[in-house]
Amino acid sequence: MDLLVRFFVNAVALAVAAWLVPGITVAGSTTTDQALTLAIVAAIFGVVNVVVRPVVKLLALPLIILTLGLAIFVLNALMLMLTSWITGEFEVAFDVDGFGSALVGALIITVVAWVLELVLPD
Repeated sequence: MDLLVRFFVNAVALAVAAWLVPGITVAGSTTTDQALTLAIVAAIFGVVNVVVRPVVKLLALPLIILTLGLAIFVLNALMLMLTSWITGEFEVAFDVDGFGSALVGALIITVVAWVLELVLPD
């Protein structure tokens, strides 16, 4: 059940980021196509956060300590850009235009996921 809640939270957070940040696009001709695209992107984003992020976080630990945790935002942006690249390889209509868009999008995703996790029951 926890996995489904995290999947839903990721999908909603990605949708909000795509809605608010002009550099993040989710293409689709219909709302159903966009929802399916968001579901695929949320699954890929979840896998990236489970597999790649801990390794990168461990390697960047000295930088994270040096910047008092602010490097986490850069890592989150890089994970979003990696997700965009992977979805591009699978020809999924999700695109992040640049690092600035990824940084703002990662910040929005973090805040929205935090708020949803506070609201949703365990």
